[in-house]
Amino acid sequence: MFDWFKRRRDAPGRTLRLRSREEAGDATRVDFEELAPEIDTFLGQAAYLQLGYFETLSELIASTLELAEKESLSRAAGAALTKHQELVALIRERGDDPTAIMLPFREPLDSFRRATHGVRPQETMLSVHITAGMLDDFYFALSASYGETGRRVARILRADDDRQAIVDIITATIASDPEWASLLALWGRRLVGDTLLIARAALRPTRLEASDEKKVEPVFTQLIGGHSRRMEAMGLSA
Repeated sequence: MFDWFKRRRDAPGRTLRLRSREEAGDATRVDFEELAPEIDTFLGQAAYLQLGYFETLSELIASTLELAEKESLSRAAGAALTKHQELVALIRERGDDPTAIMLPFREPLDSFRRATHGVRPQETMLSVHITAGMLDDFYFALSASYGETGRRVARILRADDDRQAIVDIITATIASDPEWASLLALWGRRLVGDTLLIARAALRPTRLEASDEKKVEPVFTQLIGGHSRRMEAMGLSA
């Protein structure tokens, strides 16, 4: 089941890849359209994930004493809320009820959010930065499967997430006490498996055949690569 996670070699033949967010144009980013979920599933999950990040960051703001940190976290929360609102507006434009579209994913995504909520605020900050980064990349990759709607979603997901402030808080925490580095590195590694399972569950069919796994594996390898770069940017080993 976890072969795609354990192996990091390229699949034979044409290589699937995630394009970087800086790459312009509307060319197809990945070629696993037949595995992409229905568009309502895609939009509902993407919108509810952003709402969940806003909620988690709002909880962190409420529990943080340092005013500068509150302000930094508020920027990240505002960015997540903006993405959520823009995705909701897109759902409404399509003639659908955003609540109805998001509701089927409330329970599993809330469970994921609880599972990645740390005991310490710094762990939860890292959770938001890592899981949101990986899943934004994943849904950005999937967006190529949905025509103009997908291109609009891609533009929403490419917008500034204002999570650099979270990185700054984490790096300052590590600088204040080196023991934080090993604790947060361990926590970051734990987040990868949970996040990839959420991404994998979004695909159809939910039970992938061996040929499907070969299509998905290079994409997930790219997600892991992005995770490693985020960790290294904070001085953490992935």
